[in-house]
Amino acid sequence: MTGALSPLSAVFSAVVSARRFLFETTLLATHRLPVPVIVIGNISVGGTGKTPLVAWLAHRLSERGLTVGLITRGYGGTRTDVCEVLPGGNPAELGDEAVLLARRSGCPVWRGADRVGAGLALLAAHPGTDCILSDDGLQHYRMGRDVEVAVIDGARGFGNGMLLPAGPLREPLQRLDRVDAIVINGESVLRLPEGFAMRLAGDRLVNMRHSHRVRPLSEVAGRECHAVAGIGNPSRFFAALRAQGLKAVEHPFADHHRYRAEDLEFGDDRPVVMTEKDAVKCFAFAQDHWWYLPVSAQVDTALVDRILSRVPQLAARTTGAARPERNARPGSHPG
Repeated sequence: MTGALSPLSAVFSAVVSARRFLFETTLLATHRLPVPVIVIGNISVGGTGKTPLVAWLAHRLSERGLTVGLITRGYGGTRTDVCEVLPGGNPAELGDEAVLLARRSGCPVWRGADRVGAGLALLAAHPGTDCILSDDGLQHYRMGRDVEVAVIDGARGFGNGMLLPAGPLREPLQRLDRVDAIVINGESVLRLPEGFAMRLAGDRLVNMRHSHRVRPLSEVAGRECHAVAGIGNPSRFFAALRAQGLKAVEHPFADHHRYRAEDLEFGDDRPVVMTEKDAVKCFAFAQDHWWYLPVSAQVDTALVDRILSRVPQLAARTTGAARPERNARPGSHPG
């Protein structure tokens, strides 16, 4: 099948290259927002851990004294307009990742396919914003950016290394030479000489109907459960539960799956454990034995220093400003 799709990948590659050329030569206009923009994206399809990293960066930059806003496409949501996302928003309308960011980041979140429009709307509503983080958008060249961070799934890597549709890549691997930082999520099968390591950590389950009920994973080791994941890489979630000693019956769903109550009726009273991204779509019909596992990104804070070193006006505003890197060059990404 890969061989049959190779000609289509060549066409896709030509289109990607031509589009980037048009933006680089200003034949297509790039629109810059009034504040610095930091894009966190990837060059492959499927989940790589972008959203937890965006939430982590939002917290770390806020700790440095910056006022941070977030924009996202709101993939999977039915609304087509630019709008604000609140923590209690409807993920069916706004997108599951958008609502999750609003719940976890503590920052204003705006969503829309037009990320420039989303950024302008955010700034109009929150004029004191110092910088904007864009969840995804590495290929959204219409939006100007000051820093690019590429996230890679360490376990899956780049698949067969081919572009869509024969492979998983949105852009050629050479695109990584031009980003400001590479973040590798989890144990890596890759041999990249440089990059920041990231892991997702969670050690407690939260009940979906009674949020005050929290159980350490260590207390449920050895228990049987139904594990539910509708994310880019469900196997990562299932492996994490097994590593904590849970005996999980695995139920993978497509990324951004729109759950119905009957999807999670498994015919017994075993606990149902899911990701927080799945949980935001299931709170409305949750049962007492349903739980979710919140996870947080763990990354070397040197990544924050790297980002601030690329945007001196932001570094100057921080409490404990980053020290500029010596001998750093645009496009390099030493880890």
